Amino acid sequence: MTVVARHPRPDELKDASLDEILDRYVARFSNRVPDWEAFEDAKVEGYKRAQHRFIGGGGSGKHEDPNSIPSRGFTLSIMYVNPGQGNAPHTHEVEEVFFVLKGFLDVFVQDENGEQKWTRLGPWECISCPPGVIHGYENTSLEPVYFQVMLGRNRPDAMGYADDSLYQNREAHLGRK
Repeated sequence: MTVVARHPRPDELKDASLDEILDRYVARFSNRVPDWEAFEDAKVEGYKRAQHRFIGGGGSGKHEDPNSIPSRGFTLSIMYVNPGQGNAPHTHEVEEVFFVLKGFLDVFVQDENGEQKWTRLGPWECISCPPGVIHGYENTSLEPVYFQVMLGRNRPDAMGYADDSLYQNREAHLGRK
């Protein structure tokens, strides 16, 4: 039987073997290293969390992780958040999705007047945060939460924190200052 690929491979994969493709494009949780300093606000009590990068660099704005799968059009990470922790209100230039895998996550959207609207997500529930909409989350449950984060660009900009002090520190966080 003849099998035909109906779409061309990207240039860097034209001559790659199937073994080479599997070696580069499979990422296992057991090989992910939690990054507890992926975000500027993660240094602040109440915002501590670990990012496990799978595809691309995630939303931290840092360089792409050499152990992650190369990104073409989006990023994918798994976040681990202990009870009482979350993240600071922020925006992105692209869509961001939180998809809960285990536990419960309280998420919010916020307007420029500071008003927040909250909802709780459980396993297999998600929120899609449009570009420019202030949003964030907190784990107010008694157990850790694991959730998937996707951003709609292969190399998204660093978070645009609503808090001026966090926003001003982001350049230093990225090693640009």
